[in-house]
Amino acid sequence: MNYIIKHIYRIVFVVVLSLPLVAQAALPDFTKIVDETKDSVVNISTKTKPKSSSSRERNIPELPEGSPFGELFEKFFDRDEIERGRRDAQSLGSGFIISDDGYILTNHHVIADADEVIVRMSNRKEFVATVIGSDEASDIAVLKVEAEHLPVLDFGDSDKLKVGEWVLAIGSPFGFDHSVTAGIVSAKGRSLPSDNYVPFIQTDVAINPGNSGGPLFNLDGEVIGINSQIYSRTGGFMGLSFAIPIEMAVDVANQIKETGSVSRGWLGVLIQEVTRELAESFGMDNPHGALVAKVLDDSPAAAAGLEVGDVIVEFNGKKVMRSSSLPPLVGRAKVGQEAEVTVVRNKQRRSIGVQIAQLPGATTQAAYTPDKEQIIEESALGMKVEQLGSDASKQLKIENGVQVVEVDESGPARDAGILKGDVITMIDNRAVDSVGDFEVITDELKSGKSVALLVQRRAGPVFLAIRPEDS
Repeated sequence: MNYIIKHIYRIVFVVVLSLPLVAQAALPDFTKIVDETKDSVVNISTKTKPKSSSSRERNIPELPEGSPFGELFEKFFDRDEIERGRRDAQSLGSGFIISDDGYILTNHHVIADADEVIVRMSNRKEFVATVIGSDEASDIAVLKVEAEHLPVLDFGDSDKLKVGEWVLAIGSPFGFDHSVTAGIVSAKGRSLPSDNYVPFIQTDVAINPGNSGGPLFNLDGEVIGINSQIYSRTGGFMGLSFAIPIEMAVDVANQIKETGSVSRGWLGVLIQEVTRELAESFGMDNPHGALVAKVLDDSPAAAAGLEVGDVIVEFNGKKVMRSSSLPPLVGRAKVGQEAEVTVVRNKQRRSIGVQIAQLPGATTQAAYTPDKEQIIEESALGMKVEQLGSDASKQLKIENGVQVVEVDESGPARDAGILKGDVITMIDNRAVDSVGDFEVITDELKSGKSVALLVQRRAGPVFLAIRPEDS
């Protein structure tokens, strides 16, 4: 018995001693990646000359040139503040070499509004760079320095990245050149409110001011992204970092180098998220895709026959899981080529060919004021509506519909989020051209089953799901 106990203790002891070795063996060795890539990563600093300001703007009295009181007033007012205004503003960032003849990639926001851009290599040699071009929408900029035989990085495939995979960043946080941080891929295809056309790679790699524009590597030492943004409540790193996929960055860079501008594909639809209730009303097993709330006039979508109420579930063979997934796919589509769009319409899937066009300027929606001179009708959905007035029709650029003039304190309409002033143009995929249409359609709705309403608001069209109750 004692022999058995001793043998067990010996096994446990050996296992415990082996744990650190096992853990160490499981962690990747980043040293080789750093040695092979660090010379291709650069520090970028910029100078922006301050705008000239008069003594009046600085609250300093204007005095004749050579006045004996000039020095007195300058001492009386904050000399340090005046000197700060005379100095050049500076910012720091990172970048990396993409060709041996001196082309460099970085972020647009790193060099925006700069009067001078200075690139410092790993050997501390400095160059004054020329800005070849930049694109604010994708936050990509291309620089050029007069040098030859520079070390170039290899590009990987960000589409092959897996969530949980190790990644490495090299940059200049707070000006500390060639700082190395590592982490894992937290998510892919992230959409941020200010960047509709970039499917960001989310990581937990420590990124701080100065890392912007630097490369994100996989374990093969290939660049798979450009570190661009962080999510932070304090301004410092909080575990949420976002990188631009390298394929998008290279595409933008090539367009800038070849044409001096960047073109993006345009479909011509306004879209929204598909909720669980809306998915039920469209006969979908689970919520996914991008719901078309409006088809813009004279757009590729209109020419191809896309309709309001279509749910776009695939674009060129790639699944659209959320509405935010669609803009990056469309933006990267080649202008002038046909894209295959798969939609769910009337609970059936169908494929539609769309000739992608160039993205035009932003389209704004008009505001409106409700007309109050139409006949008010009661509704079984917990709201009162009236015929759409001429003023609202012109301002919203819609011809038909009914306007909500009252919402019951408790009822399906209030639960669905319908507001006073909303204009209802479609119910359950059926057009609502008049109060009579509204009454006929709502009378035929089955209680307890969600249906979709298309509502026009000041900010644009939106689908809402409503669940009729027993009358």
